[in-house]
Amino acid sequence: MSDQLPHVSLVSETHVADDLATNISPFEGPEKLLEIWFAESADSEVVTKTGNGLRSVPRAVWEEMLDIVKCKVLSVIEGKEMDAYLLSESSFFVSPHKLILKTCGTTLNLYGLPRILDIAAEHCNMHSVYRCFYSRKSFMFPERQLGPHKEWTTEVGYLDTLFKERPGLGLGAGAGYTVGKVNGDHWLLYVIEPEDSGSEDGEQEREPVAATNKTTPPPDYTVEILMSKLGAPARRPFFYHEFDENSKVTPHERGAATAEEIGIASILPKSCTTLDSFAFEPCGYSANALIEHPLGRDTTRFTSHQRKGGVMPRSSATFRSKLDSTRPPSSPNDMPTLLELIKRVTSIFQPGHLSVTLFVSSEEGEDGHVPPIETAQRVFSRALVGGGYKRTDKINYEFGGYDLAFASFEKKRRVEGEN
Repeated sequence: MSDQLPHVSLVSETHVADDLATNISPFEGPEKLLEIWFAESADSEVVTKTGNGLRSVPRAVWEEMLDIVKCKVLSVIEGKEMDAYLLSESSFFVSPHKLILKTCGTTLNLYGLPRILDIAAEHCNMHSVYRCFYSRKSFMFPERQLGPHKEWTTEVGYLDTLFKERPGLGLGAGAGYTVGKVNGDHWLLYVIEPEDSGSEDGEQEREPVAATNKTTPPPDYTVEILMSKLGAPARRPFFYHEFDENSKVTPHERGAATAEEIGIASILPKSCTTLDSFAFEPCGYSANALIEHPLGRDTTRFTSHQRKGGVMPRSSATFRSKLDSTRPPSSPNDMPTLLELIKRVTSIFQPGHLSVTLFVSSEEGEDGHVPPIETAQRVFSRALVGGGYKRTDKINYEFGGYDLAFASFEKKRRVEGEN
């Protein structure tokens, strides 16, 4: 691991004007997550022949795309393998071969996709797509959304039409899924992968992706904790109305102080973590983090967002972590397991209700081995049921090439007379 962690480049210390943010109270907390891969890995030939791939695109070009989405760049962490943009509405991550755009409120996330495809082609000579995902939790105020985001069927239709109109991308038919209770808490996912080559047995076959490094990429997985009804003590630090308007403390400085005060800065090991925080007035906090591994990689990302919505603020955290209680030799000794991470996050935010999802690339498991999604479900329960929560939903889903574990929990009501 290097002696010096990546530097945070500050872009803005001012809030986005209302006409740009298009976000009016109450604030919609659930985030729209768009993830698009232009190659299987950063070692793929289509990436290496263009130098640094998508990371070579000038920041101004990305900012022009984000204007379409209706959000602004506040600061950037430039890591070894990834750039993490902290936005006025969540986060944007740029790797050489893929992009992740997370936006909340009434942002027009999907309207940025056509421009992203054009940028990849124009600046990186990337004309095809390896796979694309779009997901979000059910909205609390869907009637306030703009463009295609008012209805899930409209979002799916928008994506289907966009990809059909660009056959050169080499994609097959997309598929939209609803996971969970339609009349309750649920999670929505759209998946599209390369078109089927038409093998006789119906199995999907793909042309091998040329790569400079023949090693198999590690499993790709993302965990999201989506929390609501935060406890009063947990909410209080995110209200900044008591600050003096003439104070010279910047939003980034205030965000860093909040992270230290409530423990966000200690969720991940400080020795190898670059944390970028921002405080919104009168209520709100947002952060990105990149974790540098001893082998020099910084492929682990963490995001945390709290914004006021309706009566109660809502929070979300996204991260990558190990599924069991062990740590790989290359990880820092104090890197938390998934079990520890869930406990730390829920201890800080004290949610009355939360959903946890694991989205992981499928692997051919050995006989007798527990599938990763079932391992995740066990970890979810171990972390939460003993901490005063009861599980209200559990769903495992298998997609083409990916598996999903989804679970919902709510705080147990105290029975009168209990100690």
